[in-house]
Amino acid sequence: MGVEFESSKWEPTLSLYGFIIMCCFSSIALFPRFFNKSLSLSPFADQSLFPTSHRYFLFLYSLASAMEGVWSVFGDFEFVYSGTSKEQILFSLILGFGSSLLLAPLLAFLFDSIGGHNKACLVFCILHLFVGIWKRIVPQSHPCVWFLTLSSSLATGIFSFAFEAWIVLENENQGYRLRALTNTFWLMTFIESASLIGSQVLVNWLLASDVDTGIASSSTATIFIAIIGIFCVTKGWKQTPHSAPVKDRRWMSYINIFSDKRILLLGFAHACLQFSIAIFWILWAPTLVADGREVHLGLIYPCLMGSRMLGSTVCPWLFGGSSSLRIEDCLVYAFTVMGLALSIVAYDYQEIGVLVSLFCLFHAGVGLIIPSLARLRTIHVPNELRGGMISLSLAPANAAILFLLILRGYYQNIENSTMVALAALGLFMASGSMHLLKRLGKQPFGNWHKS
Repeated sequence: MGVEFESSKWEPTLSLYGFIIMCCFSSIALFPRFFNKSLSLSPFADQSLFPTSHRYFLFLYSLASAMEGVWSVFGDFEFVYSGTSKEQILFSLILGFGSSLLLAPLLAFLFDSIGGHNKACLVFCILHLFVGIWKRIVPQSHPCVWFLTLSSSLATGIFSFAFEAWIVLENENQGYRLRALTNTFWLMTFIESASLIGSQVLVNWLLASDVDTGIASSSTATIFIAIIGIFCVTKGWKQTPHSAPVKDRRWMSYINIFSDKRILLLGFAHACLQFSIAIFWILWAPTLVADGREVHLGLIYPCLMGSRMLGSTVCPWLFGGSSSLRIEDCLVYAFTVMGLALSIVAYDYQEIGVLVSLFCLFHAGVGLIIPSLARLRTIHVPNELRGGMISLSLAPANAAILFLLILRGYYQNIENSTMVALAALGLFMASGSMHLLKRLGKQPFGNWHKS
């Protein structure tokens, strides 16, 4: 998705990179001076706000994000380089979203039941290790290459819930405050985006001299990172198992997920967000290169991830210190702005500079919303059911994407602009769900966690 192409012409100016970097640095550096004046340096120096175990977790999360990034950045290029047909690429996408729809929720509820989200993270690393080894020894033209797509999709599904569920349970078991968890949430988004940029840089560097050698080297890099991740998971802290029996948790699942309106609204907003993100990544490149326009995609991708990093740094400003802004209020505005941005894109605006600006605005909103939704899940969703709730909320998004891919790929019954418009509509609906969540009356800080 972010591999450089030499024939591209349009590219962002250096001032845009500098602006994003300076904004991120200023947001992080100035926050303690405004909202944490009692701290001598920053919240990162306070063990109660940023414990050592959270730092270890963020290092592991950066490794996991790098593995996801190598596959996402390199996978598209490898399909094109190996001469894979459009029908095969479409089948690969359908297989990926189909497996996520059917298998990911089952895995999430399984790991919730056995209380082993660290085991889920271990399975994630093993799947990437398997994919890396397979790509080293089996040619891309092998008839069973679809098994790689299945494994990578399962790994992505586990990535979507396992790490967040793990750190939430560990934060509770170790008795840390909710504030420490909030800091970790936005840092997860920040580090994930930075790792994706690093993955793109690594892949482009490996492909610089020789493409065939670069393809093999990228698999080796994935294997190396996966081995480090397996070591960190197995040698790190041990997760405390749940004390409630599985039968009790199934009853809790029914009562809390399917009967609580707050959880349903929160899950719906999460599904709409993930649906819009998936539609964006499927269509962002075709939208930019429409009508034969030549664009330097490899230089635009860091701007998008940098915007997501910038959006994540806004979270401590809004939800820390003396800020009285409710999370639901912020999300109503953020979803609305993102929906407006995609609405303009769906209108088929032709100016590349404007499109890139809208894309950056969209990803800045993503960077703000993802940790905000994670904090709301901490308030409304029992920790023991968190993984299942996250994965279950992704099922409608995966089903909708699967349906649109079939319509677009096989029947040509829907246009790209219509798909983008549907993503914008989903964001507006998510904004409405956050407004309804606010009207239910639960205060954002009035919960059973330590603040």
